[in-house]
Amino acid sequence: MSPQSANQNETPLPKNILDPVLMVYRSTGIGIFGVLMRWGGMPLEKIALFLNSSQVAGKNQFRQSIQLTFADGALAPYRVVGRTSIAAWFFQYSVMGMAFQFFDRALSEAFGVRPMYYGKELMDDPSIVTSSANEDMGTKTRFAVKTAMAPFFAAYLETAVANRAEVERFFGPKKFAHMERQLNWNTARRFLGPAFFPGCTRNVIMCNTTFIFTPVTYRAYFPQEHKSSTSLFWFGLGSNMFVGNVVAITQQALWGRSLDYMAAGENGARNINYTQVIKDGLKQEGAKAFFTPPKWFARVLMNAPAQGLLPWFYNEVLPIGEGPVINFTKSVYGAISNGASSSNDIKPLVAAAPRPELATAPELATTPRLK
Repeated sequence: MSPQSANQNETPLPKNILDPVLMVYRSTGIGIFGVLMRWGGMPLEKIALFLNSSQVAGKNQFRQSIQLTFADGALAPYRVVGRTSIAAWFFQYSVMGMAFQFFDRALSEAFGVRPMYYGKELMDDPSIVTSSANEDMGTKTRFAVKTAMAPFFAAYLETAVANRAEVERFFGPKKFAHMERQLNWNTARRFLGPAFFPGCTRNVIMCNTTFIFTPVTYRAYFPQEHKSSTSLFWFGLGSNMFVGNVVAITQQALWGRSLDYMAAGENGARNINYTQVIKDGLKQEGAKAFFTPPKWFARVLMNAPAQGLLPWFYNEVLPIGEGPVINFTKSVYGAISNGASSSNDIKPLVAAAPRPELATAPELATTPRLK
């Protein structure tokens, strides 16, 4: 291979090509991961949904939830999973990952600050890597504002993609279709689905836990000598269980109670009044309507396998495949670039041919005219 060919194969990828390619790769990986984990955990999800609704009350709520989950047989939790749910799971996780990457990078460019830590950056020693230590207060403020905005936008998109399918799994496809006909909502409200507000708030909390709290705290405060793929795995799982879900469970309970309120209408459906839902819950059970250890435990069972392992999967597993993806993209980009440059080197034959009159009478070109 000639030196020129070697240089062509090493054609560097422009940033405007590299960033979208990695974004699509990471988002697709997160989507596949989400589908597999959520489908496998459907019984846990149904238990959590029942436990965080008003369909169970009093003592032994966990047992009541298990009985409701498997009332129609051992495979009952999987019968409510349709193509809509599979697609929603994929897009829920892939959109969450892509949206966070997109908004984090776009806002970082707009605010003139660095993006969130990723991959090997989590293993850096913060006492040695001091790029952020010399930042002025204005830069730190812009970084904080950007960091707060990115997960909010990402969670909103995630909820818009996933909420309707999640409500369908809660009621079952037939019952939910009947409720939608009764409510006669417009296209936008049908697309977002019922109980969108608490679902979005819950996802904002969990997106912050996954993409902000876990990488920032692990990088800054975890003992440097103990940093590894394994410790990140358990740290992310612990953050999900004991930080994110402790707060998110209140919104999960509000989401479930809101759907129960919606289903209690005279015709089997009514619009949700969140103020009334909260008042009814506090009147019936007090603070236990929105947080109890069993509710938290059920939420952890449902959420931790997928969401809790996501920081580890995102920062340790996905980077393994980035090298081959980049190399493949380089080869395609290099081939296209080389093909384009080769076509530009071809000159028209007509332009290279001599003019006939000059070829037959060259002296005319050099003989001066007589005045």
